[in-house]
Amino acid sequence: MAVNVQLLEKKYNDSMSKVQEAFERYGVDNVALAWTGGKDSTLVTHIVHSTVKKMGIKMPRCFCIDEGDVFDEIRAFLAENEPKFDVKVEMIHNSDVSKAAGGKLRAMVKVADLNERNRREIERLGFEEAEFPYEPESFVGNHLMKTATLNVYLYETKVKGFFEGIRWDEQGSRASEHYFSPRPATEYSPEHMRICPILHFTERDVWDAHFHFNIPICPLYKQGYRSLGARITTRKTTDVPAWDQDLENTSERGGRNQDKEGLMAKLRNLGYM
Repeated sequence: MAVNVQLLEKKYNDSMSKVQEAFERYGVDNVALAWTGGKDSTLVTHIVHSTVKKMGIKMPRCFCIDEGDVFDEIRAFLAENEPKFDVKVEMIHNSDVSKAAGGKLRAMVKVADLNERNRREIERLGFEEAEFPYEPESFVGNHLMKTATLNVYLYETKVKGFFEGIRWDEQGSRASEHYFSPRPATEYSPEHMRICPILHFTERDVWDAHFHFNIPICPLYKQGYRSLGARITTRKTTDVPAWDQDLENTSERGGRNQDKEGLMAKLRNLGYM
């Protein structure tokens, strides 16, 4: 399929405009960049880097949520490309939960063993059982290891917003998202802005942009992984590189934990990215 370079560059420049607007609104010291190593957040990282060079400012602080089961390839990819993007990735992690699990994936975690903050986050879910499995993409595990971890980060850093790499076509619950998505303060998280500069990109656009702008690609995608999540709950359905798969007629997240995907709308209402 031929790439419409003019349209692709317009989409890229439109994203840069959203990033520049965010810096002008909040200042570089008051925003953060979420970089997971995935194709979408790496594209956002490239766009943010291009924008700061154009504006003559520094890169914002950068974080990645360590949900307890990050692919080794992702950790290596982030470390290898930190210099390219002039960032130092801060890995943030809910150590209270992993400690209660003895650091063992799928081990049962007793709610009573957790600190008060995590117990309150569980109450928020309406979860009433005495224990749950330490699995990053289960309903409780996802909330504690990702959203609750993010909430603590927002409180501690006092940033006013952060960039994230979500798209309208990626998942049904994200189809109505806005470029600037305000989140009001709750008893669990401070008021902040989610800044989503690539909403208008399709999955195909993302790959076209990676190759057109020479953006680094995590090697897992070449192996056939199409969407990256926790290691034990992410699988590939083919050995064909992600960009050569039938992106238009098959599910992008078909290799992800389907229980979590089915609960995506509820998780997003609770603060999931």
